[in-house]
Amino acid sequence: MVMFSKRSFLGAPFAAAFASSTVQAGALAGGEGGAVAPGPFNADVESLKAYQTPDWFRDAKLGIWAHWGPQAVPRQGDWYARWMYVPGHPHYAHHLETYGHPSEHGYKDIIPLWRAERFDPEALMDLYSAAGAKYFVSMGVHHDNFDLWNSRGHRWNAVAMGPKRDIVGAFRDAARKRGLRFGVSEHLGASHNWWYPSHAYDQFWPKLGVPYDGADPRLSDLYHPAHNEPFRGSIDSWYTRDPAFHKLWFDRIRDLIDSYEPDLLYSDGGLPFGAVGRSLVAHFYNSSIARHGRLDAVYNCKDVGSGEFHRETCVQDVERGVMSGINDLPWQTDTSNGDWFYADDYVYKTGPEVIHMLADIVSKNGNMLLNVVLYPDGSLPPESQALLADLAAWMKVNSQAIHGTRPWRTHGEGPTDTAAGAFQEKAAYTAADIRFTARGETLYAITLGEPSNSVAITSLRQNGSLETKPVRNVRLLGYGPLEFKQKDEALLIELPANAQPRIAGAFEIRF
Repeated sequence: MVMFSKRSFLGAPFAAAFASSTVQAGALAGGEGGAVAPGPFNADVESLKAYQTPDWFRDAKLGIWAHWGPQAVPRQGDWYARWMYVPGHPHYAHHLETYGHPSEHGYKDIIPLWRAERFDPEALMDLYSAAGAKYFVSMGVHHDNFDLWNSRGHRWNAVAMGPKRDIVGAFRDAARKRGLRFGVSEHLGASHNWWYPSHAYDQFWPKLGVPYDGADPRLSDLYHPAHNEPFRGSIDSWYTRDPAFHKLWFDRIRDLIDSYEPDLLYSDGGLPFGAVGRSLVAHFYNSSIARHGRLDAVYNCKDVGSGEFHRETCVQDVERGVMSGINDLPWQTDTSNGDWFYADDYVYKTGPEVIHMLADIVSKNGNMLLNVVLYPDGSLPPESQALLADLAAWMKVNSQAIHGTRPWRTHGEGPTDTAAGAFQEKAAYTAADIRFTARGETLYAITLGEPSNSVAITSLRQNGSLETKPVRNVRLLGYGPLEFKQKDEALLIELPANAQPRIAGAFEIRF
């Protein structure tokens, strides 16, 4: 094995240097992968630890995600394709009443109903860009095993059926036209076990013992072949041990990477399938070096106990959660303004909530990847429209306090902090909660509420523990210079009545 230091490939042209090197992911982790592009990375963990997060991701701070596909059609929210096969779950009851019994009308019959007839990626990307997104992520494939791209070797894809359109390709072209970095998400790794209920049957009359359509061997390329390895709700059952599926996963996701050349790849869990998964990441990284002359790729995976997680080899993703303070490595929150797929009667996040979350995340060296929910037809619900409008208005004034910034000496101050970890994103912030970002010698203090009359920043008190220099001037973005006094207890900033921010004020502070 050849080892490479982190310093050895930053910014250098590698297409020629490694043209003769090819790594194979041969019978690894009980399964076979495939050829890995020439380059410095291979399936060895130590090799992947040479990874460094590219500056474009560190500067971007906000990405928008279209977590979208056939499961939006019933308007019932996330995991519809699984729960419609589980008697007692509301999705099962909805499916029975709306479409028929899953032995006769299964998920395969939902797919043709997803027509995406109002899908306009150009108009959507204009809104996303205006809202401050610097990267965009398209769903590639969810646990439902339906590819949203022109998939080679898999007939269940959006070009062949449903909208009969290359969703990933259309999103990619629209994003890159506007200078946004482009990413794809893959949830295929968990699909094998996740789909298990589709092979079952009712335990009661009148359909007792009649198999659901997932048990039909003619549909095994959608629902997977019959097996006895279900996802039981525990992390250790999220990924299959079946080597045949490991190879299928590698081939499909490599097809996605090679066909669309994304800047970012997201896996919904830990890195799947041991060395097979590490081979795919090595291929992704090496391909990026070959195209750009430097490593420009970001791979997101989660530290949730499923698959592998080595924090030096990827960018950690925290689902609907945050870190407790400034992390030494860049990371990402993925969240949604609603349920992951469109659901009627869902309580949506508001613009202020999302902006406050974003400021908190950025202050801790993180990015936010925000799913903005789409209707099944590809248009935006009113709640998503309102959110994008709030983000656009706020970013027009305050983007310099977010984009291109880095953490300061402390992430913030105030009585409220979000608990660390996944699914911990709720926080009732007040105007006394402040988050800090920095650009060179300039500090930005962002209030997570609506202050009135004055703002007190204790971290900038005179002779404080952070040993800051005396404050030279203070300016509220979108307003102008403000009067201030740096006292022993706090930096006190006066706020005229016409300068009080509606959502979150960003104060530019120079020393």
